[in-house]
Amino acid sequence: MTNLDTSDTTEESGPGGYAAARLLLLQEKEQPGPPRRAALARLTDDWLTGLFAAAAPPRGTALVAVGGYGRAELSPRSDLDLLLLHDGTADKAAVAALADRIWYPVWDLGLALDHSVRTPAEARATAGEDLKAHLGLLDARTVAGDAGLVAALRTTVLADWRNQAPRRLPELDALCRERAERVGELQYLLEPDLKEARGGLRDAQVLRAVAASWVADAPREGLDTARRRLLDARDALHLATGRATDRLALQEQDAVATGLGLLDADTLLREVYEAARTISYATDVTWREVNRVLKARSARPRLRSLLGRGGGAKAPVERTPLAEGVVEMDGEAVLALSARPERDPVLPLRAAAAAAQSALPISLHAVRRLAAAARPLPVPWPAEAREELVTLLGAGEATVPVWEALEAEGLITQLLPDWERVRCRPQRNPVHTWTVDRHLVETAVRASSLTRRVGRPDLLLVAALLHDIGKGWPGDHSVAGETIARDLAARIGFDRTDTAVIATAVRHHLLLVETATRRDLDDPATVQSVATAVGTLGTLELLHALTEADALATGPAAWSSWRASLVADLVKRVAGVLAGAPLPDPEAAAPSAEQERLAIEALRTGEPVLTLRTEPVVAESEGPEPVGVELLIALPDQPGVLPAVAGVLALHRLTVRAADLRAVELPTGLGSGSVLVLDWRVAAEYGSLPEAARLRADLVRALDGSLDIPARLAEREAAYPRRRGLAAPPPRVTVAAADSRLATVIEVRAQDAPGLLHRIGRALEGAAVRVRSAHVSTLGANAVDTLYVTRPDGSLLPDEEAIDLARALEEALR
Repeated sequence: MTNLDTSDTTEESGPGGYAAARLLLLQEKEQPGPPRRAALARLTDDWLTGLFAAAAPPRGTALVAVGGYGRAELSPRSDLDLLLLHDGTADKAAVAALADRIWYPVWDLGLALDHSVRTPAEARATAGEDLKAHLGLLDARTVAGDAGLVAALRTTVLADWRNQAPRRLPELDALCRERAERVGELQYLLEPDLKEARGGLRDAQVLRAVAASWVADAPREGLDTARRRLLDARDALHLATGRATDRLALQEQDAVATGLGLLDADTLLREVYEAARTISYATDVTWREVNRVLKARSARPRLRSLLGRGGGAKAPVERTPLAEGVVEMDGEAVLALSARPERDPVLPLRAAAAAAQSALPISLHAVRRLAAAARPLPVPWPAEAREELVTLLGAGEATVPVWEALEAEGLITQLLPDWERVRCRPQRNPVHTWTVDRHLVETAVRASSLTRRVGRPDLLLVAALLHDIGKGWPGDHSVAGETIARDLAARIGFDRTDTAVIATAVRHHLLLVETATRRDLDDPATVQSVATAVGTLGTLELLHALTEADALATGPAAWSSWRASLVADLVKRVAGVLAGAPLPDPEAAAPSAEQERLAIEALRTGEPVLTLRTEPVVAESEGPEPVGVELLIALPDQPGVLPAVAGVLALHRLTVRAADLRAVELPTGLGSGSVLVLDWRVAAEYGSLPEAARLRADLVRALDGSLDIPARLAEREAAYPRRRGLAAPPPRVTVAAADSRLATVIEVRAQDAPGLLHRIGRALEGAAVRVRSAHVSTLGANAVDTLYVTRPDGSLLPDEEAIDLARALEEALR
């Protein structure tokens, strides 16, 4: 929108007068929110009324506000939705001239305008064909002119809406579902669309339309507050950006939070999520009621024919028992007539578990009655309550809507007080799909399909629900979560031993995946450290399942067959240690037959030789998804091998997932001298794998200096520049406390980019250290590369030398 001109004229009804008054109003900070929106609507009404009157309108015409303007809810950069209504008696040229006298001043100010000129019959016909137009007319309001003409149109349009409800409401429901699928759920998006996302302003408008149909009404509690909160956020967004946008982009969130007087962007998102959750829950309940009512209406004629004409008998209401005090009725779990929640403290959990196990929604009336009347559970909980919680968590996907219903009425925080801290808490990490609380429930859902793999499914499900409960507290969330989980497990009624297992699982829920993807599994210190932390085979079994459930619930970038295979390998090694098996000595391990064959060939020719095993390696029980192919390279030991190989792979668009480098001394009789053998796991970014001969040719050129890898990578990056976005945080390089006796462990955290490992290798070559192995882990745009390095003689780096190396590497990556 262009800047509003305040110098054209001083007349109050002229564009300059309106522009100046509008600007003053938007700069006023005393009355934001509904008062400002209403004042802006009144100011706009007065201006448009002046334009309408000055145009000498013919009889039988009216200027009508529809949509948000019709509801007198104008945000700073809202469109003006206007209908010029006429009864058809005036000359068409006169009506067109009237429209021009109104539309052009609006355009001259740079205001967005959605306009139409119609008779009542035309407006009604358009509404009959266009659902969105019909919804807009439900909020029609007279701005100027013939109010009777507008009132008649409103009456007709509203009557049509009610008469056509059996046809139009299912159409509206389908439209809402398509929009939700396309835009996403407001309560989980890091950059939400306040209007179009599910649970946003559009859905709040839809609930008003459903109520106007008289078929069903939305739960009113909290709905107006939620809607107002989203409107306030949109106002602040418009003022912060100066644009008519509904998307709450990351770079705007701090300014919007400041405009609303909130502490920070996280507080803003949490308030937005809470509002969206209220609207989403009301939407679910309302559409369920709409479908029930429409189904009942369609069944009545058939029922009358079965009962006979004039038969006044009513069909008996069917109630199917689900659990003590809980029955199914009309496709919902409801309380039985004999239920007494004020005497039965376990009833909320029993009702929720019964509903989820039967894949039924729990009725709004039942949840509200439970919230109002249920007695708090004694602490520790009785065994029945604990068992019902486990049953609820083990119901799979059906758990989610039931849990959300309990949470909407405050029952979850009543049962688990620490839940309040994670409720609607955003996770500012693009890898995460959900807010913290929904992620915890989603992890339990994922864990429910893994319960056959563990001896104690109950501990797995509860650990899944609590594994991130420490988020929102200062420091490491795993450390804070261990303390909270210990308290909650005891509250739920687990004994001391089981409580300790749950607390250990929460404390170490990231241990397996981080170790498997960032540490050398051939290093005895790696396996021993995990075995010490886990303690028992039962806990290891539980952690393995929890690791998979947590990753699957995080998002598609957090789990793959590759990660699954690494974790499974680590678990197998740790299980052996816990069972008493000795750890193998990696120094004593002989090269494989294939490695030895390549080493002999490299020594004979004095050049690199390689094989690319093209059969994809897949993780057990993970289906056909490849986890990478094995690339074996042997060449006479020489400087520059790591950056050369990493650079060639980057040029061929191969992603490195792991690299193992070892010097092989050939046995007497096979030759003399040291050969470097590299065992890499790689995967194509897209397309097919390159031919081994092409890789070898480029590697020879890279080693002799005829292939300038840095220049080639720079050319490719220049040809395909990255899209502009938020600036990535600087790289961070640290010396990891791995207690390895084989090598010093350096951990690199940086923005993932082609050639990153090549740049790391060049920096390490300049520091005159030897790389024993490299382990690459990527989550979204972030890479965590772990390097096992030694001095050229194979000894560990002293502490000061390791710290200096980390600093030099960090500086080189900047």
